[in-house]
Amino acid sequence: INAVNKYALEEYYRLFHKNFGLKASILRLTNIYGPGHLLKHHRLGFIGWFINRALQGEQIQLFGDGEQLRDMLYVGDTVNAILVAAIKTSRDRVATYNIASGKGISLKTIAEELVAFCPQASYTLVPFPDDKKKIDVGSFVGDITKARKELSWQPEVTFKQGIAKTIEYYQKHKDHYL
Repeated sequence: INAVNKYALEEYYRLFHKNFGLKASILRLTNIYGPGHLLKHHRLGFIGWFINRALQGEQIQLFGDGEQLRDMLYVGDTVNAILVAAIKTSRDRVATYNIASGKGISLKTIAEELVAFCPQASYTLVPFPDDKKKIDVGSFVGDITKARKELSWQPEVTFKQGIAKTIEYYQKHKDHYL
């Protein structure tokens, strides 16, 4: 449902460009993480919830074998992509770009990294609930070839660097986020 809604919005941008000359670029963002992310509940993405669990010394539950790949993008790289796209947006067309790291990292590796920074936390593998299995996307890694070529953009922060900055930030400010 989420993907269909996003695609419909992209089509509205194309329609408004064609009929009214709207200048726009479409940025398809992957799993953004970093300082400032809401951590209080799981409804706004898994990474904030995983960070929440780790900071509170709780167990992170991974469905299935935890080998599903996700494309994680640090918030600073996301902001840079938005700024570059805003500057380079053409009046001639509405271009669509995948803004991602272009690299997959397993949910299990993400949990292991979080536990390394928060040793009081742990993770466990649990069977995939039927309701979650129906909507899970499986593995996803974004193709950023077009963004590299047309925007001269690529991410600069590795997951390990970004998660270290993120955990450090929340350890200092967790009273405001947890």
